Amino acid sequence: MNNIAGSNIIRFIILLLVQVVICNHINFFGYVNPYIYIIFIFLFPIREERLILLIVSFMLGLLVDVFSDSGGVHAAAAVSLAYIRPVLLKSSYGMLYEHQSIKFNSTDIGSLITYISLGTVIHHFIMFSLETFNITHILLVLKKTLFSSIFTIILSVLIIILFSRKRK
Repeated sequence: MNNIAGSNIIRFIILLLVQVVICNHINFFGYVNPYIYIIFIFLFPIREERLILLIVSFMLGLLVDVFSDSGGVHAAAAVSLAYIRPVLLKSSYGMLYEHQSIKFNSTDIGSLITYISLGTVIHHFIMFSLETFNITHILLVLKKTLFSSIFTIILSVLIIILFSRKRK
């Protein structure tokens, strides 16, 4: 097992445990929850096969669903995020993505925030829409999406910045 696979396995386990043990029990005002497990999908290596990302994202979402008793909404939202990830990378990083030369620990902070923000809002909107599954509650879905996204974006960017190693 090489270094990249090992670090991804460790990242998978740590983010899953932090999500299940800590973040699932945070509930501000009844609708603001952080979902930091999606950091794994954001930081998954670009050069890896896309099918592997989809399968691993499904497993990650399914495990969060099992521990949260949420009926598959995390799995669906995680797979959706993994599927749309190339579009997000291209819109946030442009030519760096075309040449597959993105290094998340040394990229521009503005591009990183754009990438994390777009992906988080899409993930949360899909997840809360499936959770509510009623068009008459669209304002609740939008409110939960907005506030949980803000909280998740702030935590995700801080975690990525704090735990990234600058290699020179």
